[in-house]
Amino acid sequence: MAKMFEKKLRIRKPGLFVTGTDTGVGKTVITCAIARALRLGVQGDQERRVGVCKPLASGCRSEREGLVSDDAIALAYFADSRQPLDVINPVRYRQPLSPAAAAEVAKQPPDWSAVARSLELLDATSDVMLIEGVGGLLVPLGPVLDRDAQKEPKRWLTVLDLILTLRYPVVVVARAGLGTVNHTAMTVRLLHEAGCKVAGVVVNGFEPDEAASSDPSMGGNRQWITRMTGVPVLAVAPKCDPQTIDPVDARIPGEILEAVGMADWWAYAGC
Repeated sequence: MAKMFEKKLRIRKPGLFVTGTDTGVGKTVITCAIARALRLGVQGDQERRVGVCKPLASGCRSEREGLVSDDAIALAYFADSRQPLDVINPVRYRQPLSPAAAAEVAKQPPDWSAVARSLELLDATSDVMLIEGVGGLLVPLGPVLDRDAQKEPKRWLTVLDLILTLRYPVVVVARAGLGTVNHTAMTVRLLHEAGCKVAGVVVNGFEPDEAASSDPSMGGNRQWITRMTGVPVLAVAPKCDPQTIDPVDARIPGEILEAVGMADWWAYAGC
C-alpha cells in the first residue's frame, strides 16, 4: 500500500466506504440513501450523526465561493450534516476527469493534508462515517512521487489505496443488467486480494419486467453475483424515471430509499 498521508489518521468511529464497479452506476444516489438510513438508525426512532465525506471530486461547478461538488451537496442533505461543504469534500476539480488527470490540467495536486483534516474532524463529530469514492477502484487520484521529483511517477494512488488506508468495510454499487456479474466479480476479487473487508453489493437499477424481455440476465444477476463473489447482495434498488432522481435537489424516489433502508447498515459498518 502506497503512503497517502504524512501522519497516521486519528479515526476511531465505525464506517463504510462506498465504491462502484464503474462510473455512472448510481453510487451517489445509493450513498445518499445509505446516509439517510444510518441517520435514522436501525429502528428509525433515534437519529444518529453521520459523517459523510467525498474526499476528492471532479466535474465541479464554479460558484462565488469557489468550486462546488453536487455530490457533496446531496450527501450533506441526506445525512443532515452541519459541516461545511469544503469539509465534506476537501479536494475539488473543475474538469470532469479522474482526479489525477484533473489535477494535472489544473496544475494543482491533491491536498492530502486537507483530506486528513476533514476525515479527522468528521470522525470527531459523528457516530458513524460514510465515505464515497470516485468511479471504480483503480481510478487514479494522484501520483506516488519518486524521490527525484523530476521523474514521472512509477505508480499512481488509486481509490483502492484510499480504501486500504481507511480500512472501512466496502459497499460495492453495481448495475443490475447484462455485464454486471463480470464487473462486480472483478471489483470484489481485487478488494479481497488487497485484504479489504467487503460488506456486500448493492444492485442498482433493477427492472423486474426486463427479466422476461430485453435483458433476461436481470432476473438472475443477483444470485450470480453472490455465487461468483461469495459476498451478499445487501439491497436491490429499483430503476426509476431519471426525471424523478436529483439528489442535489433532495429528490430520491421513495422506492429507492425504502429498498436501501431495509438493510441493517449499522451492522455492516461494524457498530
